[in-house]
Amino acid sequence: MAWIILIFAGMGEVVGVLGLNRLNRRRNAASWTMMLGGFAVSFILLTIAMKSLSMGTAYAVWTAIGTIGATVLGMVFYGESRQPLRIFFLVLVVGAVIGLKALE
Repeated sequence: MAWIILIFAGMGEVVGVLGLNRLNRRRNAASWTMMLGGFAVSFILLTIAMKSLSMGTAYAVWTAIGTIGATVLGMVFYGESRQPLRIFFLVLVVGAVIGLKALE
């Protein structure tokens, strides 16, 4: 169950980052709500997940979900760079998280 909560925490992080991007474009209540709500949900769920998971692994997975999610959505919806080297480094992030979990 903690892993499912952690995945949702990572998704909340992505929502918060998207809200931050939106806030930079439009300063309105919806943008503030999206950013603050996403980050709040993310931190609350991360805290819950860390009651059962080790801090290092939980934090690594949480940040990886946020990093990969925000980067991929930036590529798809905001026209950010899709250079092969950039995608390679995203794959390295996934590999690093898998390695941390395997060595736990």
